[in-house]
Amino acid sequence: MSERPTPDLSILETRVYRGANIWSYDKAIHLVVDLGSLEEFPTNTIPGFTDNLLQMLPGLREHSCSRGKRGGFVERLNEGTWLGHVAEHTALALQQVVGHDIRRGKTRQVKGVKGHYNVIFGYADEQVGLAAARLAVRLVNHLVQADPELDWEQELESFILRAERTAFGPSTQAILDEAVSRDIPWIRLNQHSLVQLGQGVHAKRIRATMTSNTSAIAVDIASDKDLTTRLLGAAGLPVPKQETVRSEDQAVRAADRIGYPVVVKPLDGNHGRGVCLDLQNEQDVRGAFPIALEQSRRGVIVVESLIIGKDYRCLIIDGRVAAIAERVPASVTGDGTSTVEQLVDTANADPRRGVGHEKVLTRIKVDSGAVELVREQGFEMTDVPPDGQMVKLALTGNMSTGGISIDRTYEAHPENVEIAEEAARMIGLDIAGIDFICPDITEPVRETGGAICEINAAPGFRMHTHPTIGEPQFIAKPVVDMLFPPGATSRIPIVAVTGTNGKTTTSRMISHIFKGMGRKVGMTSTDGVVIDERLLIRSDASGPRSARMVLQNPRVDFAVFEVARGGILREGLGYERNDVAVVLNVQPDHLGLRGIDTVEQLADVKAVLVEAVPRDGHAVLNADDPLVREMRRRCSGQVVWFSMEEPGSETRDMIDAHCRRGGKALVLNPSERGEMIVVKHGPREMQLAWTHLLPATFGGRARMNVQNALGAAAAAFAAGAPLHDIRQGLRTFSTSYYLSPGRLNEVEVNGVNVIVDYCHNAPGMRMLGDFVDRVGDSLASSHELARPSRIGVIATAGDRRDQDMRELGEIAAQHFDVVIVREDVQLRGRERGEVAGLVAEGVRAAMEAGARCKQVEEAHEEIVAVRHAMARANKGDLVVICVDKHAEVMTELEEWSSQAQAGSSASSDAPAADPDYAPASTES
Repeated sequence: MSERPTPDLSILETRVYRGANIWSYDKAIHLVVDLGSLEEFPTNTIPGFTDNLLQMLPGLREHSCSRGKRGGFVERLNEGTWLGHVAEHTALALQQVVGHDIRRGKTRQVKGVKGHYNVIFGYADEQVGLAAARLAVRLVNHLVQADPELDWEQELESFILRAERTAFGPSTQAILDEAVSRDIPWIRLNQHSLVQLGQGVHAKRIRATMTSNTSAIAVDIASDKDLTTRLLGAAGLPVPKQETVRSEDQAVRAADRIGYPVVVKPLDGNHGRGVCLDLQNEQDVRGAFPIALEQSRRGVIVVESLIIGKDYRCLIIDGRVAAIAERVPASVTGDGTSTVEQLVDTANADPRRGVGHEKVLTRIKVDSGAVELVREQGFEMTDVPPDGQMVKLALTGNMSTGGISIDRTYEAHPENVEIAEEAARMIGLDIAGIDFICPDITEPVRETGGAICEINAAPGFRMHTHPTIGEPQFIAKPVVDMLFPPGATSRIPIVAVTGTNGKTTTSRMISHIFKGMGRKVGMTSTDGVVIDERLLIRSDASGPRSARMVLQNPRVDFAVFEVARGGILREGLGYERNDVAVVLNVQPDHLGLRGIDTVEQLADVKAVLVEAVPRDGHAVLNADDPLVREMRRRCSGQVVWFSMEEPGSETRDMIDAHCRRGGKALVLNPSERGEMIVVKHGPREMQLAWTHLLPATFGGRARMNVQNALGAAAAAFAAGAPLHDIRQGLRTFSTSYYLSPGRLNEVEVNGVNVIVDYCHNAPGMRMLGDFVDRVGDSLASSHELARPSRIGVIATAGDRRDQDMRELGEIAAQHFDVVIVREDVQLRGRERGEVAGLVAEGVRAAMEAGARCKQVEEAHEEIVAVRHAMARANKGDLVVICVDKHAEVMTELEEWSSQAQAGSSASSDAPAADPDYAPASTES
C-alpha cells in the first residue's frame, strides 16, 4: 500500500442510457472510473474524508445504501468503502440538491481489471446528471487531497444554476407529475418546455401551459389587449374603458378622454412588465409611456381606466374555473428597526424565494421603479418604516416580480365564476388566466365596480400549486383530464424483437400481419424506419433513437421495433417498456465488444427486452434455445413459448405443462401432409397454417423462416391479433425484394437461381447452409446429366473476432462448391483485405479437412464479387449472395437479366464475364 493517497479518481468512459438497460430498469448514467492508487485506500483510511464529505453534502446522511435504512451509507463510509461507490452516492446527492429525487444507483468492479469500476446512477435530466458525475469526481479527489482551484460553494452554486437553466418550469413539471401518476409516457422535444405526452396517434403536446388544443387565434387575441377588451365588452362582460396609442401625446389625450386615474401598459406585454398604475395627471402619463413602450413588441400602448380593488387571477381549464388566487404585490412590513433595504434582504432570504421560477416565490427585485414607488410612499431605501407599516415595492401582483399569492378558490361569488368562464369562452382559450380587479371576489363585480383587466394565454400555475397562504390546488389534474379523458389511451402497442439472427424478417412479418388488419404500423429495422409502408430513413435503424422517432410520429398506432445489442449497450432502450418482447435466439456474435465476451453475457443484453415487459405484457421466447429459455425468470408478464421440436421431446413436454397451467405456445405438429403450426392456449389447440404453404418458407425448406414465422405468429397472438388475421398475414408475406429486401430474396437471372440474403455471421451461415442444401438437393434431382454447382458470395463485418471470421468460412465451405469472399464498404477498424483473408483461411482449413468446397476466391468489392459469381454460373446453378448493399446488388442482377433478354450481353457495357477471373484464388 502507498504511504498516502493521491487524487487519482478519473472517468474513463461515459454512457447515457435513455431507457431500460443492462444495469437498470430505468434511464441511467454509466461511468467507467479508474481509482488508480485510490484502489488501496477505502474511505476509513483517509483522515477526515467522511466528516468533510458529510459537511459539504449533508443529504448523504439520508442515503440508505445496501443497509436499507437511513444512515446506511454513512455506516459504509465509516466501515470503509471504495471511492467509486462514493462517487455514485455523491452524484445522486448533488441531483437531490436541485430537487431531483433520484435514489437508484450501483457500483460494480469491472471484471478482470483492478481499480476499474462501473458506476451507475439514475437521473431526471441528462445534462444535470452528467454535470453531477463530473462534479462528484472532482469533489472526491478534492477530499483526498485539497485542490486549490476548487471553491466548493462557488462550484455548487454554478451546478444549481445550470440545473435551473435546463429544468422544467413549475407549470410544466406539475403537468408531467400528474401524467406520470397516470402512467402516461412523455418525451422532451427540446431543451425548453416543449413536451409530448403519450405516443404515436395518441400523442398530445404541451409547451408550458399551452396544449395541442390551444387555438393559435385565441392566443393572438389574448396577446392583443385592445381586441380582448372590445370582444369582452361586446359580450356584456365588465371591462375598463380603454384606448390604444402609439405616441406620448396620444396617450395624454386618451387619458383626458377616459378620465384620471389611468393605467398605461404595453398592448402585447406579459408578466406585468411595463405596467404603470394609478397615473393621476399628464406628467405621470408622460413618465409612464417610455416604460410601457420598452416592453412593447409592436410599439402599441394601452391607456385604460384604473379599476380600484384587489388583484385576482382566475384560472380557467377546459371552460371551468380550476383555481382562484389573490395576488399581493411585492412589499415589506416595517419592524421599527430595519431599513427598507434590510427588510427586502430579509424577505429575499426566505428559502421559498429564488431566481425566476426556480422556487415557489421569486426574489423581490429592487430597480429604479421600485425605488421611485418607495419614495412616493414617503420613504427612501435607507429609511426605517414604522412598526407594522407596509411598504410596496411593486404595483402589480405578479409572482414574477416578487408578489405573493393567497388561495381564494372556494370564496368567489358564483356570478364572478360565471363571468370568468364566459370570458375564456369568448376568447377561445382552453387554458386561460383571467385577471380581475375588484374590491372583493366574494361580491359580484358588476355591483362592486370591478372589471376584467386582462386575459392571459399560457398562465402560470405556480401561484395556485404553491400559494403563499391557503391550500394548494391540484390544477394539473383537469389539464391532463382535458388531454386524456378518463379511459382514453395514451400508449400504442409496442412489439420489440431481438435475437442474433432473424430479427428483421420477424419484425417484417409482424408488421405485415398488423398492416393487413388496417393498423398504421411504425417499424424500425437494420434497413431503416418504415411508417405505414413508407420508408422514411434508409439506414441501420435498430437503435433507441429510431424507436423514439416512431413514437413521436402522429400517424403510428402500432410499433414494431427490431432491437440490436449495440443500441442496448450504447443507450439502452428508446422507450420505457414493450408490451410484447420477442427473443428468437442467442448465438455467439459480436463478442469481444463493449465488455461482452461470452454468449451468456450477450444473453443478459438481449434479456433487457424481457425485463421491460409489464405485468400485463408478454414475452415470446424460443423454447429450443437454452439461453432464451432461461429468460422466463426475468419476465414480469406472461410467457408465450414457440418451438420447432417434435411432440414427445423434453421441450414439448415443458410446453405442454406450461399450457396445462393456462399458458400460451406455438408449436409444429408433423403429419403425413406436412407440418402444421398449432396455437396452444390452455387446453385448446388451434390449427394456424401449413408451413409448406407459407411463401417465406420456400415450401418448408427455409427452416430459419419457419422459426421466424412461429415467433411472428406468437407475437401477433400475444398482441391480440385474431387467428384468421395472423394466418392471412403469414400466407401473404413473401421474401420478395419488395416485402423483405435483402432477406432470402429469390430471383432467376438467365436460368441461374440466385438467392440474395443478409447472412453475415457463423450461426446465420449454418442456417443458410441448411437451406442451401435443401434447395440444392431439389435442383440436383431435376438435372439428370450434371449436378448444379453452388456458388456462395460471403462476407462479415470487421468488428467480429478473428475466430468468428474463420468459423464463417469453415461453415460456408461445407455447403458451397465455390466460395467468393468479399468485404463490406465499412471495414470497422480493419485494413482492406484483412477480413476477407481471415474468412478465406477458414474456407481453406475446411477444404483441407474434406469439405464440399473446391475453390475459394477473394473479390473485395461487392459488385465485382457479384459479377464474378454470375460469370461463373451456368443455367441451373445456385448462386447465394450475402449482401451489404442489397439495392445495388439487385440493380446489378437486373442489369444482367435485361442485357440477356436484349441479346446484348457481349457488348462493351456488359458485366465482366471472364470465368477465369479470380483475384487471389486458391484451388484444392
